[in-house]
Amino acid sequence: MHKVNTIGRIAAIAALVLAGTVHAQDFPNQPIKLLIPYPPGGSADMLARPLTEKLQAALGQPVVLEYKAGAGGSIATAQLARAKPDGHTILMVLAAHAINASLYPDLPYDTRKDFTPVSLVATLPLLVAAPKKTPANTMQELVSYAKTNPGTLTFASAGNGNTSHLAAEMFKSTANINMLHIPYKGSGPAVVALLAGDVSLMFDSISTSLPQVKAGKLKALAVTGAKRSALLPDVPTVAESGFPDFVVNGWYGILAPAKTPQPVVEKLNKAFAAAATDPEIKKQLAGYGYEVVASTPQEFGQHIDKELVQWQKIIKEAGVKMQ
Repeated sequence: MHKVNTIGRIAAIAALVLAGTVHAQDFPNQPIKLLIPYPPGGSADMLARPLTEKLQAALGQPVVLEYKAGAGGSIATAQLARAKPDGHTILMVLAAHAINASLYPDLPYDTRKDFTPVSLVATLPLLVAAPKKTPANTMQELVSYAKTNPGTLTFASAGNGNTSHLAAEMFKSTANINMLHIPYKGSGPAVVALLAGDVSLMFDSISTSLPQVKAGKLKALAVTGAKRSALLPDVPTVAESGFPDFVVNGWYGILAPAKTPQPVVEKLNKAFAAAATDPEIKKQLAGYGYEVVASTPQEFGQHIDKELVQWQKIIKEAGVKMQ
């Protein structure tokens, strides 16, 4: 009897492995929907679009970008949590994915349990950008102005809880200054407001503000990475500007729904790695300031865990609360 039960268990395991293999061989058998949690024109969009053509070649199916903006990216994330776990619906997440877990107590999903990590794709420093009329050209001048003119500076963000929001909140706490937060639905609309002079500054992804800086329409006060950007070598880091412990980078990765078969996850991972590290695409992305990462699913899961701890600490120390 024991031998029969053992044989039965082995057969069941073999059937599950075979089912996963068959699923992987059939995948994808329809267009891939890549959810983007912000409007067109933002940093996630600028990263996703160049990857699409190479992804389609690697997967043999169209890759369709679907924009679902709002609530710091949690609307799109909730949609993914409800999606069928077959790999045909995936999501590009930003650092806000880890941030939201500490900002929103009633998220309609579990940040870790409801998703399967596919790959960390790229990292990107932020750029402190300001309209020409903002009365500061350096971070030290900005702090001096904020302290002598309390309540007059405003900063845009790509949405409540976004990295652009919390980076500014971190700086407020670090420099002991006060600035009013003006949230927008994505980097695109926020940069439009910045260009119009509706706000004083923004901690924006370098990819979306860089063209405006190069065109002379915005000025760059600093970058938030650990080192200067090769795209703006004359612009100092925030750390160099008198705030040595201040380093923030945005990041971009791909998630699938929980219970997506491992062979499907591996196929998606290889497709994204091939697309992101293609020499032509890599060069194009570097021109926007992105640093390609192309991790394993396991490495991306570890990265999310680390970010969850880091942003929870930052949010608590800065006293950030959602309005």
